[in-house]
Amino acid sequence: MKNKKMLGNGLLLLTALIWGTAFVFQRVGMGTISPITFNAARMAVSAAVLAPVALILRRRDKTSAKRTAEEQKRRDLNTLAGGLLCGCFTAVASIFQQIGLVYTSAGKAGFITAMYILLVPVIGFIFLKKKNTWLAWVAVLLGVLGMYLLSVSEGFKIAPGDALVLLCAFFYSFQILSCDRFAGDADPVGMSAIQFAVATAVSVTVAFVAEKPSAAQIAAAWLPIVYCGLLSGCLGYTLQIVGQKFTDPTSASLLMSLESVFAVVAGAIFIGERMTPREIVGCAVMFAAVILVQTPLPKRKKHGEDGDGQKE
Repeated sequence: MKNKKMLGNGLLLLTALIWGTAFVFQRVGMGTISPITFNAARMAVSAAVLAPVALILRRRDKTSAKRTAEEQKRRDLNTLAGGLLCGCFTAVASIFQQIGLVYTSAGKAGFITAMYILLVPVIGFIFLKKKNTWLAWVAVLLGVLGMYLLSVSEGFKIAPGDALVLLCAFFYSFQILSCDRFAGDADPVGMSAIQFAVATAVSVTVAFVAEKPSAAQIAAAWLPIVYCGLLSGCLGYTLQIVGQKFTDPTSASLLMSLESVFAVVAGAIFIGERMTPREIVGCAVMFAAVILVQTPLPKRKKHGEDGDGQKE
């Protein structure tokens, strides 16, 4: 059991590394291709790879025989509905993120995107009436402070690129809540395949309206597109699923939140990005907030129990 947990934690750490370094590839790709066209291409790669995998896994699903026709129908409907809704939110979030990366650094984008971890409890409270611990609200306030230090200049003006990435975090929060709503009784790989297919359709439509996509642009940015579509999209998602099977949710979320740290490190190593002291402090405060919001409160000891939870 311990070895399996170590394996799960290792896979999730690798997931965070892949997702963090993807910000560098997204940033580099902007030198040769328009942002929405890039987003459409990477989503298309993810959809093309995941679609046949989802079909194969569906045919090999041995547990389907144990489900009643009604249960299978509900599962299929949740898979479709979840994929459609998550796909729309993923498309909008990733478009805002990609446009934002034209104007901001990979490191800052990584930390601002991580704001979704803080926005999820706020949005869940407002729209779904989900209760949060006092620790979660402290984390949200810390996150706002970190965002201010990282992105807000004198006169309380937020940089345009940072504002776009913050909108990305907002829509990713809705994507996560939508996933939480449907994934419990759905085919996860099938739902993801539909999500990427919908995100591709939305991104392609917006690209043809707002930009002038060309095969030459896509060919010039093939490496960032393949990395983000194949590794960050398909492999990252698969590693997340496998890793979470072998570890607890708190450890999983903490490890995956390291994505923001890897984004800063990768930006500094590969494309020479640097941050001001104020921005570094902002990153540290935001990272503390991200860790805090995922930290469970200690359980209260019942009357008559000792420090180990055993009755005296």
